[in-house]
Amino acid sequence: MRRMENPLLPRLRAREARIGVVGMGYVGLPLGMAFAEAGFQVLGLETDAAKRDAIGKGESYIKHIPTDALRPLCESGKLSATGDFSRVRELDVVVICVPTPLTSSREPDMRFIRATGEALGPHVRNGQLFVLESTTYPGTTDEVLRPLLEAGGLKAGVDFHLAFSPEREDPGNARFNTRTIPKVVGGHTPECLEVATELYASALEQVVPVSGTRVAELAKLLENIYRCVNIALVNELKMLCDRMDINVWEVINAAATKPFGFQAFYPGPGLGGHCIPIDPFYLTWKAREFEFHTRFIELAGEVNSQMPHYVVQRSMEALNRHRKTLNGARVLCLGAAYKKDVDDMRESPAVRVMSLLAEKGARLSYHDPFVPTLAHPSLPERMHSVALTPETLAAHDVVVILTDHTPVDYRAVVEGAPLVVDTRNATRDMDPEGLKVVRA
Repeated sequence: MRRMENPLLPRLRAREARIGVVGMGYVGLPLGMAFAEAGFQVLGLETDAAKRDAIGKGESYIKHIPTDALRPLCESGKLSATGDFSRVRELDVVVICVPTPLTSSREPDMRFIRATGEALGPHVRNGQLFVLESTTYPGTTDEVLRPLLEAGGLKAGVDFHLAFSPEREDPGNARFNTRTIPKVVGGHTPECLEVATELYASALEQVVPVSGTRVAELAKLLENIYRCVNIALVNELKMLCDRMDINVWEVINAAATKPFGFQAFYPGPGLGGHCIPIDPFYLTWKAREFEFHTRFIELAGEVNSQMPHYVVQRSMEALNRHRKTLNGARVLCLGAAYKKDVDDMRESPAVRVMSLLAEKGARLSYHDPFVPTLAHPSLPERMHSVALTPETLAAHDVVVILTDHTPVDYRAVVEGAPLVVDTRNATRDMDPEGLKVVRA
């Protein structure tokens, strides 16, 4: 007997389905825009009033998302925002894009997913599709979110659809965006997968279906663990190369000429961003439930977490060679964001380096063309980005390059600063004699 087509499928194909996105941050806003650009009516469910107001005015609050792209969608009514979760009943699809941080004891912090599930639960109705995009451990969709959505009596896979599709946002990536990055999707049931696949296929270029939510959840963790482990490898190699007086970047670039079997990763002052410093520990925590110790992942985390301390140590050594101490030294940090050419401060290793420098008595300043103001609990005071002038450079004892933003003239930095500690190889081919530049 031929199975009857799910009634949500034709509504998705016709772009008539109403889509809600919970959490309009770095993941939710570009995703909502992609659906709106595809012709859907999109409602952002956002607890932050400032973000709701900005969407109402058509003003972007994320550096790499231009207002010119957002405003037409808001003015046309295709994209709007609310803090009223009772409006979930109006929606056919709800995509959840909320943070998944770690607790102080480095365990998964599920409070945002739980709070979202509790807010959505009373408003779940027949035929809806719910998709979790927040990066998390295998089993979260089924074990944490599903019971909250079923609290009203409706059942996932029977009365409503449930799926997991990991976000793959890379802020500032000029080559790939929400629409062009392949989308992995896993469903609670085969029918859930069918509906979720249709949802993303209607707005994105490529959808990659997998057999279940746990596979999709673990696929995202694998992507980030792969980066974490390889970055730890080159960070450890960097520390060895410093002792051996070998340029690690030259080594990596030479190895990268091999056209097969090698992918280049580069060292830095530590790991940043919402994903790579956090996600591996979601799996190490879940693995304990199965009496399994993920030693390789945890070792990589240890190496990467020590890099800010290494940068501070190298800065101290560099100052010592100039007969100066870190205590009382004027230190100018170049870059506060976690990576180049974005304003994203999540888990930025630059902040950790700055806090360690302050603890040792350094007098800090910073310059970042994308982060005009810096306030963080680990820093002694609120700071403002200083102008990068010859006078500013000359007034500091050392300049520490923590984020290699493109707008910075690094040759002028080397010429104007008495001493430079470079953690990003931004000063490559400058000062070949090593009179002013120390690689760290």
